[in-house]
Amino acid sequence: MKKILVITYYWPPCGGSGVQRWVKFVKYLAQSSVEATVYTPSNPEMLSTDESLLTDVPPGAKVLKRRISEPYALYRRVFGRHGGADAKGAGLNPLNHQKKTFKQKLAVFIRGNFFVPDPRAGWVKPSVRFLCKYLSDNPVDTVITTGPPHSIHLIGLALKRRTGVRWIADFRDPWTEMHYFKHMSLLPWVAAKHRRLEQEVLDGADAVIAVSDPVRADFQARTSTPVSLITNGYDEDDFRGEAPALPRDKFIIAHTGLFASDGNPLSLWDFIARKCSSDRLFREQLRIRLAGKTDGEILDALRIRGLEGNVENLGYQPHYKSVALQRGAHVLLLPLRDEPEYAKALPGKIFEYLASRRPVLGIGQEQGAAAGILQRSGAGVMFGWDRGDSMGNYIEALWERHLAGDDSPCTGDVSIFSRRSLTEKLKEIL
Repeated sequence: MKKILVITYYWPPCGGSGVQRWVKFVKYLAQSSVEATVYTPSNPEMLSTDESLLTDVPPGAKVLKRRISEPYALYRRVFGRHGGADAKGAGLNPLNHQKKTFKQKLAVFIRGNFFVPDPRAGWVKPSVRFLCKYLSDNPVDTVITTGPPHSIHLIGLALKRRTGVRWIADFRDPWTEMHYFKHMSLLPWVAAKHRRLEQEVLDGADAVIAVSDPVRADFQARTSTPVSLITNGYDEDDFRGEAPALPRDKFIIAHTGLFASDGNPLSLWDFIARKCSSDRLFREQLRIRLAGKTDGEILDALRIRGLEGNVENLGYQPHYKSVALQRGAHVLLLPLRDEPEYAKALPGKIFEYLASRRPVLGIGQEQGAAAGILQRSGAGVMFGWDRGDSMGNYIEALWERHLAGDDSPCTGDVSIFSRRSLTEKLKEIL
C-alpha cells in the first residue's frame, strides 16, 4: 500500500471548490490501496462552511491538524475580511482592475507587500519542523502540496530539501501568471521574490500538476520538472439518481459559486431586461437563481434593469444543494473574469455544470480553455462579453425549447472529467 501525505490549507468543513479537489482525490485513492494522511490547519479562515463535504472523507484517512498563527488577523480587523472591499467598488475580491477607494488601495498594497507569498506564510516554518519529525516516525512514499495559498508549496520545498522525500506540487491556480497578480501593487523586489519562489518550487518538485493545459504548457516551458495535466472534475456519486423534472411554470437561469463583479455580464442583463419588457410570459416565469457569494455590483445591475423581482439570491449553499440547483436549471451561467490571463483558467464549476447535463451559457474569452471544454463536450457556448445579441439568441432558443416542452439533457461524453477517472491519472503520477 502506497502512503502519501497531502498538505492543504483547505479541508472540510471549509466549503468551496478549492476544498473539493483533494477531498475527492483522497476519497478515491482510498479505494485504490493508497493510504492518505492529510495535514491542515486546525483554525483556518473559513470564508464558507460546508459540513456535507465531511461525508467524502474516507473513514481510514488520518487528518493531522496544527494551529496556524496568522498575523493577517490584525490586517482583517483593520480592513475587513475582503481587504477593504465591501459589497460594491472592488467587489468581493479587491484584487481586480476595477476602481478602488483609497482604503482599498492601501489594503491591497499592504496585503501584497507585507505577506509574501501570501498571508499563510507564517505557517511554513512550524509546519516544516513538525513534519520533519512526523515523517521520520511515519515515512510516506510521496508528499503532495496543493495551492493556493502557494506558501503551502514552500512547506513541500523545505521537506524535499531536508528529507529527500518525493514531492509533487499541485497548482489549482497559477502563481505569478494568475490574473490578479498584476493588481497586487507589488514593489519590484517583492514581485521578483514571488517569481524566484515560484521557480524554486517548479524546479525543486519531483512532479508538478496543473489544472488546465495552457497553464501546464506555461510551467513546462520554465522547468525541466515533468508537468502533468489533471483538471478539476465532478464526482459521479454527487449526480446519481434521476435528475429533477424541470418546472413547466418557471424558466430558471442559475449560477452557482462565487460571482465576482469583474465577471458581471451586463450585455446579458440588458437582453433579459428587454425580453422581460416585451414578453410578459417570459417575465412571469423567469427566475435568476444565484447560489453562492454574489457581488453587490451584480445585484445592483439586476435591480437597475428592473429584474430584482426575478432574482433569487440564495447565498452560499451546501455542495449537494448546489448540485441539485444545477440539475434543476434550464440554463447555467458561466461568467469568467474579464482579464486576459483568465483565458487559461478552468473554473471548478464548469465540470459540475457538464455533469448536470444542462445547457451552459459562457461569457468570457471565446478562444480560452473553458470555451474549448464547452465546445468539445457539446454542453454550451462561450460568448464574448459584448456579444449580447448572440447571448440573447441562445437564451431565446432555450426559451422556445422550454415552451415546446423540450428540456432534454445534453448528451456529450464528459466521463474523462469524473473524479474517479482523474484519480487514475493521479495514480500514474504517484
